[in-house]
Amino acid sequence: MKKIDPYGSELVKDYGKFNTDFHLEKFDASLFPKPNRIMKRGVVFSGIGQKVISDAIKLKKRFYVLSGIMPTADKIHFGNKMVVENIAYFQKLGAETYILIADLEAEATRGVSLEQARKRAFDFHIPAYIALGLDPKKTKFYFQSENSDVMKATSLFSRKVTLNQFLALYGNAEPSRILGALTQVADILYPQFKERMPGIIPVGPDQLPHILLARDIVSKMKTEKFFAPSAVFHKYTPSLDGSIKMSKSKPESCIELPEDPKSVCKKIKRALSGGRDTLEEHRKLGAVIEKDMVFELMKQHLIADDKELNKIYKKYKSGKMTSGALKEIACVKMEDFMNNFVKGIEKAKKQIGSLKFVKFK
Repeated sequence: MKKIDPYGSELVKDYGKFNTDFHLEKFDASLFPKPNRIMKRGVVFSGIGQKVISDAIKLKKRFYVLSGIMPTADKIHFGNKMVVENIAYFQKLGAETYILIADLEAEATRGVSLEQARKRAFDFHIPAYIALGLDPKKTKFYFQSENSDVMKATSLFSRKVTLNQFLALYGNAEPSRILGALTQVADILYPQFKERMPGIIPVGPDQLPHILLARDIVSKMKTEKFFAPSAVFHKYTPSLDGSIKMSKSKPESCIELPEDPKSVCKKIKRALSGGRDTLEEHRKLGAVIEKDMVFELMKQHLIADDKELNKIYKKYKSGKMTSGALKEIACVKMEDFMNNFVKGIEKAKKQIGSLKFVKFK
C-alpha cells in the first residue's frame, strides 16, 4: 500500500490516483448547500464520510468541525488558509467548531517547548486563523497539554493499534510519532466525549493517515461507540516553479503568510508561466493555462468572484492577455490580500482576551 507521510516527505502527484489508492470518495459539491469557492473550483477534491455530514446539515442535526494549530513556526502557508476556509464554511452551517493548539505534539515531534507553543499561538497563529475567516465567537479553543480527557483517551486508544498497523500507515514508528498520532486521534474524537455526533476534519492529503487511524480505532471500540470522523481534503498550493507543493526549502518559489508584497511580486514575476515562447505564438495559440502557476494561485486564493476569474481565464486562454499582464494582476491582488491579512491579525489580537477556551478540571 502506498504511504502518505504527514511529516512531509511524500507528496501527492496524482489526485485521482490518490482517491483510488486509498479507496476515498471524490468530493461531491452537490451534497453541500452553497459550496464555497475552493469546493466549487475542484480545489477540494476528496472526502471520507461526506454523506453523514450532508445528512446532518439537511436534517439540522448536531455535528462538529475541528482542526488543529501546530505552533512551531512564526508564519503559516496557503494550506492553512484553505483549512480555515473550510472550517468557516461548516461553521456557518451550524457546526460546533473546535480549534486545538497541538502544543504536546509540537513538543514531542518538533522540540518546541509548551511555553514557546503557547506564546506563538497567542501572538500569531490564533489571530491569523481569525484573520482568515474563523469566527472566534463561535469557536471553542483548547491546548492539548491542558486537556486531561484527551490524554486519557490517548492511553485507551493506544491499546487498539498494533505496531504493524502503525508502520503500514506511517512507515515510521518512532515513539514521538506514535504519541503524536494517537493524541491526534483523541483530539479528532474529543467533541464526541460528552455527546456522540458526526464530525468533519478539513485537511491536506498528507494528513490522511491520522484520519484513517481514527476511523480504524473507532471501528474497534466495542463499548465506547463513536461516529467515525469524516474528512475533506484540499489540493496543495503548487510551488511557483511548478513543483507539487510550496516548500520552505525553495524560498524563491514559496509564499509565506504574511510576507512583504514586494518580495512576493518578485517571486510571482519569476513563476512558471503558461505563456508561449513568443508573443506572436501566444496571440495565435493562447496560454497553456494548465501549466501556469500564477493562474493556479489566483484560482485557489486571490480571486473570489467566479465571473472575474472566468473573464481572466478566457482572455489568457485565447491569447488576448499575456503572461506578463496576468502576473501584474496577481501582484495587485496579492498586495491587497497581504495587507488585509496583516490588518486582520492586528485586529484579531485585540480579541484574544475574549476567546472561548474550554475549561478543564
